[in-house]
Amino acid sequence: MWGQLCARARAWARAWRRKARAVRGDAGMVTSEYAMGLIAAVGFAGLLYKVVTSGQVRAALQGVVEKALDVQF
Repeated sequence: MWGQLCARARAWARAWRRKARAVRGDAGMVTSEYAMGLIAAVGFAGLLYKVVTSGQVRAALQGVVEKALDVQF
């Protein structure tokens, strides 16, 4: 009984390691992919900054903060 359980556990571990090795074959990004990702992230951050600092959004955020600070305890 114990021997069969150990054999099954070893077989499962071998299969798991085999699958892990197969997945690791192409796990990283090359330099050009990093550059494109960085450019996209910077562009998105710039767009988000412009939206958040616009007059309407700034007024809405200020209203939310003022409303939260005026709460009576």
